[in-house]
Amino acid sequence: MNPKRRGLRLAALAALGALALAACGGQTIKENKTVANSYCGEFDMAVNPWVGYEADAHVVGYLAKHKLGCDVQYKDLKEEVSWQGMGSGQVDTVIENWGHADLVKKYIDGSKTAQDAGPTGNTGQIGWYVPPWMAKKYPGITDWKNLNKYSSMFKTSESGGKGQLLDGDPSFVTNDEALVKNLKLNYKVVYAGSEPALIQSFRKAEKNHTPMLGYFYSPQWFMKEVPLVKVNLPKYTTGCDANLQKVACDYPSYKLNKIVATDFAKSGSPAYDLVKKFQWTNDDQNTVAGYIANDGMSPEAAAKKWIEANPDKVKAWLS
Repeated sequence: MNPKRRGLRLAALAALGALALAACGGQTIKENKTVANSYCGEFDMAVNPWVGYEADAHVVGYLAKHKLGCDVQYKDLKEEVSWQGMGSGQVDTVIENWGHADLVKKYIDGSKTAQDAGPTGNTGQIGWYVPPWMAKKYPGITDWKNLNKYSSMFKTSESGGKGQLLDGDPSFVTNDEALVKNLKLNYKVVYAGSEPALIQSFRKAEKNHTPMLGYFYSPQWFMKEVPLVKVNLPKYTTGCDANLQKVACDYPSYKLNKIVATDFAKSGSPAYDLVKKFQWTNDDQNTVAGYIANDGMSPEAAAKKWIEANPDKVKAWLS
């Protein structure tokens, strides 16, 4: 048994022993349940490398620490590594999952070391975008069929004579290299390396009126600062992305969800109930993400500010 889980169960047994003694003093069943579930122990949260995820994680983590008494550990990990960690006892939850049918098959359906813990309430959308000035000056650019006509505008020193399609972190969900190939587009995918680098590139492109075509997504606080315009790729239909080597359609709309380690789900930790009940909106996430990325607040301070402003939502998660 995982040492962390062993400690949690021993503490739960100790709590049950205390309940047996307390029963002689006339405690009610409701009171007993509260005491039995009061011990949390260590709560390990993967933090994947985008600020929206960071917002989710720190709001849940702040409540787990300050309301449930958990020892919250934030672990900066890429997506696939996070799922691996649920099997080894190093990760309790991936608080924002973007599809990942391959990982679902491997860890939920296969090894059964992970479980779906329900929706976050957020709807995610991935796509290709241009800065607003380009959509205004070149309205045809928002139709993928015209992209080759404009490809020379997007050439960079890194794109090898082709137009550049700028992606973010290489670990993000992306079909872009296959899309470029299968749609016969004269472009090369180049990776900015991180979400902040991608955002800064779009910010400069809009400010300086320089051409840029890039991968982006929502929910995302930056869209309020620079309302990027989506390029219409071939319409997504169910199953059009089943073979990722042959995909030639747009990205689906993602109902983002939470994934938990199976051991964590069975542990009796009150943090599991919190994760299960946690749901909010794209606007909620963007607000907290904006506090962090745009206002320079620490993730904990940003979480605290939002929590104090939204007591009714928080109460529902803790009830």
